[in-house]
Amino acid sequence: MIFRENYVKRIMAFADTPFVKVITGIRRSGKSTIMLMLMDELRNRGVPDERIVNMRFDSMEFEGLTSGQLYETLKSLLSNTGRTYIFLDEVQEIPSWEKAVNSIYADFDVDIYVTGSNSRMMSSEIATYLTGRYVSFRIFTLSFSEYLTFKKQYAPVENAHKELANYIKLGGFPAVHLRDYSQDDAYTIVRDIYNSTIFSDIVKRNQIRKVDQLERVVKFVFDNVGRTFSAKSISDYLKSENRSIDNETVYSYLEKLEGAYILHRCSRYDVQGKELLKTQEKFYLADSSLKYSVLGYNDRGVAAMLENVVYLELLRREYKVCIGKTQNGEIDFIAEKQNNKIYIQVTKEIRSDETEKREYDRLLEISDNYPKYLLRADEFAGGNYEGIKTMHVADFLLSEEY
Repeated sequence: MIFRENYVKRIMAFADTPFVKVITGIRRSGKSTIMLMLMDELRNRGVPDERIVNMRFDSMEFEGLTSGQLYETLKSLLSNTGRTYIFLDEVQEIPSWEKAVNSIYADFDVDIYVTGSNSRMMSSEIATYLTGRYVSFRIFTLSFSEYLTFKKQYAPVENAHKELANYIKLGGFPAVHLRDYSQDDAYTIVRDIYNSTIFSDIVKRNQIRKVDQLERVVKFVFDNVGRTFSAKSISDYLKSENRSIDNETVYSYLEKLEGAYILHRCSRYDVQGKELLKTQEKFYLADSSLKYSVLGYNDRGVAAMLENVVYLELLRREYKVCIGKTQNGEIDFIAEKQNNKIYIQVTKEIRSDETEKREYDRLLEISDNYPKYLLRADEFAGGNYEGIKTMHVADFLLSEEY
């Protein structure tokens, strides 16, 4: 079990505080394992096992459990000798779980940690019953740094720049990197994760009947990562294939894919007008392997997947990220955290002076003094140009300087 230090540190900072710790993220991103790590950390701090309660609700043992029964069960397991630490894994499987958690929290000396994998974890019920009483943590698939740590267990890692290509192909689901799987075997694992997410968290939960329609929307989005589009553009595309679908249905599907943490929506920001734009957003995937496991691998969209891994890394580091609209074009990412801001352009490679000028000019158009990066994946990455730092994408992902 590879220790995922950043998440454990971030969550344990809220241990013994009056907040329910809500841990969310796509299926199989490592939430359950992180829960085990949190329990180990408590044991290391001197908490005995009898004061740690761990329940996993995707087990048949708890099928059909009501919120009232959950409350009574937890009540019966509480320690008489001190604070009880309660871990509830995949708690969204229990209807109205928020009521039980809120009651236990209010009535007893407890510290509560819950995980979940779909939109029920971000629903209005949480806001209603746990208002001001919870903090949320998003778990992502493995970062590039974590991926390298996993891979070193079963194969040598000689060059991080070259290894970036494998990271993009195979993605960061921890299950894929427990051993040296072939690409086909890796995609079989990811396809199973994708299918269980689509059918359990979206189709079954929302009683969607036109599954083929949903899957066509998914494939369109997967094939257009990093491009701006709207619900109307998807609807028009499907109509051109004689698949009639209205804009509202497309929008609903996109929301449900976000709710299952398959997609991340990235809004556009007008740099000159200093306002968020409500049209032509971009969508990025929870993991690059999702695209390749569904559509098959080819190198045509690698540039978009480079954007995708940079975007996810910024989210992991708790930046708020948007796309920058300038007078003469677009900046891939504007990332803000507290009083810090960075501007980023991502490109696979630069083959001509014209392309190089275009990429730099977009950043030079921004007149403030916040750091600006041009990230590329070719052997010429490096150096500075008029204050813009050029880095290899792999070096940026591994850097601690931003």
